[in-house]
Amino acid sequence: LYQASGMRLPIVLNLVNRALAAPLNIHGDHSDMYLSRDSGWISLCTCNPQEAYDFTLMAFRIAEHQKVRVPTIVNQDGFLCSHTVQNVRPLSDAVAYQFVGEYQTKHSLLDFDKPVSYGAQAEEEWHYEHKAQLHHAIMSASSVIEEVFNDFAKLTGRQYHLTKTFQLEDAEIAIFALGTTYESAIVAAKEMRKKGIKAGVATIHSLRPFPYERLGQDLRNLKALAILDKSSPAGAMGAMFNEVTSAVYQTQGTKHPVVSNYIYGLGERDMTIAHLCEIFEEINEDALKGTLTHPTQQFVGLHGPKMSFF
Repeated sequence: LYQASGMRLPIVLNLVNRALAAPLNIHGDHSDMYLSRDSGWISLCTCNPQEAYDFTLMAFRIAEHQKVRVPTIVNQDGFLCSHTVQNVRPLSDAVAYQFVGEYQTKHSLLDFDKPVSYGAQAEEEWHYEHKAQLHHAIMSASSVIEEVFNDFAKLTGRQYHLTKTFQLEDAEIAIFALGTTYESAIVAAKEMRKKGIKAGVATIHSLRPFPYERLGQDLRNLKALAILDKSSPAGAMGAMFNEVTSAVYQTQGTKHPVVSNYIYGLGERDMTIAHLCEIFEEINEDALKGTLTHPTQQFVGLHGPKMSFF
């Protein structure tokens, strides 16, 4: 992964997220998504099979764009998305090919009239500059991603954005989750609203570049926020907890919601609607009291004694 991004190869990788051994597990969590997040690839996130299909087509346009030229990952949940039977509306081959377009070379390795070096050694004099340029390209790619999203919407009517939300306009509490859990959390949020609790849900379509400003604006008016991580934090707070909290706390005008971290679904342990409703109930107490009423980090659905920290 690091070689591909360092050489700015516009590869598209469809990553069906699975748990990482040991112990051996073929089912899905977000361990491999998190493992790849700092490898210098653009990383897109999907919530269902239709999005996985759509984002794969868009990823070619993004990765190969002359202003980007960065390899791109399209994440989808193992089994819960990859092996789920759902209706998907594909484009015809001709329309899909026309949308993706012809591959445009840049610094071609096989153009012998304009020879270039790939994979050259760069020590302290230039290594830093290479990495800084890659970071700049990824951070600047948001405008290209949105441009491609808009072009795809004109073609299909399916509009995507860097972030995705459900009933956050008046929400006082919310769950942030990646992948298929976003759609499960919507079901739980609807149950909470039947009880008079103003619950909402948020996710991102772009893990790298991370949409700090957009997400911060989405979440700034909340009173309490549960940030879910489907990967072992291995001695720290969850990765999404750290990044989402940074986004919401650095946004101008934020109400500084009470934030908490829930670890769940490792090795594809079920995250049920009941679990999600319990999380909403807990953070609703946080919102009412204006402070944490439980440990900051909790493991959901773990066999044996409850595990929590801080």
